[in-house]
Amino acid sequence: MEFSLGELVSRLGGELVGDPATVVRQIASIETAREGELAFLSNPKFGASLVTSKASAFILSPKAAGLTERPRILTADPYLYFARVAQLFNPPKRAPAGVHVSAVVASVLPASVSVGPNAVIGERCLIGEDCVIGAGCLIADGVQIGAGSLLHPGVKIYDNCVIGARTILHSGAVIGADGLGFARDADKHWVKIPQIGRVVLGDDVEIGANTTIDRGALDDTVVGNGVKLDNLIHVAHNCHVGDDTIMAAMAGLAGSTRVGKRVMVGGKAGFSGHLEVADDVVISADTNVTKTLDKAGVYTAMIPLQPHADWVRNFAHLRRLDAMAERVRELEKKLAEMEKKS
Repeated sequence: MEFSLGELVSRLGGELVGDPATVVRQIASIETAREGELAFLSNPKFGASLVTSKASAFILSPKAAGLTERPRILTADPYLYFARVAQLFNPPKRAPAGVHVSAVVASVLPASVSVGPNAVIGERCLIGEDCVIGAGCLIADGVQIGAGSLLHPGVKIYDNCVIGARTILHSGAVIGADGLGFARDADKHWVKIPQIGRVVLGDDVEIGANTTIDRGALDDTVVGNGVKLDNLIHVAHNCHVGDDTIMAAMAGLAGSTRVGKRVMVGGKAGFSGHLEVADDVVISADTNVTKTLDKAGVYTAMIPLQPHADWVRNFAHLRRLDAMAERVRELEKKLAEMEKKS
């Protein structure tokens, strides 16, 4: 597949500087691009790499327009433009429609659906047009999947869960397992609480490999439209994740956490249960969120990397902070008394 720069600008916008007939066959990084490929640069301070790059053309911000004489597309957000160009060059591959002979299907499917080897689809399932169910997937009874959704091999969806349209579930994702719901009896034994809610995923959601989303205990666990969850994330029972929120790998939501819209969560961030996070919050990586955040903004609670000897010394001081604070209070009290006498 190839496009001229003129065709790309016609489809995606931007300002073209140079020959519109210049043809490019693929997108690539500045360092590895070859002749016939299109590279992008987000930060003009790395403009020196344009000189050594072998790319035939570039995607640049207007501020970087003068850093090269080669053909270039100017746009306010080169990274976003790169993403859209990459989609044009690399459309998703769709498996052919039909049910593999080894699949076990107990529901009526549209003719446009593709079901891979050894997949299992239970009873009373509603599968939309053009869905792809990969090899070894398990879809339990009563599941609904919206049109155009893609389940990579090995996805598991428990009974009665709802998956929106154009959703992508990567291998190993588990949707609708029981949450950690137990009550303790007088003998300190754990009594299981049946988890009778569902998981409801909105449209255009993407769930990474080996990410798990638990069903609600009573009400549903809900993931809104356009949410993107990375690999190895856990969303516990009764959580709500707002539209267009994105979470990086190994983040975790404890039960009944409500995350707003357009929230960005860094890797390994953790959320205590039964708290709320406002719209447009940004959580830095490794941050432990232990209280409700009712205002948009960036929140960070990680410990910066430092040499081990410095860490030992600094944390030795931290252990004495309470005693030091008490001494400061006593000194302030004495100082106030002295000032009063004088």
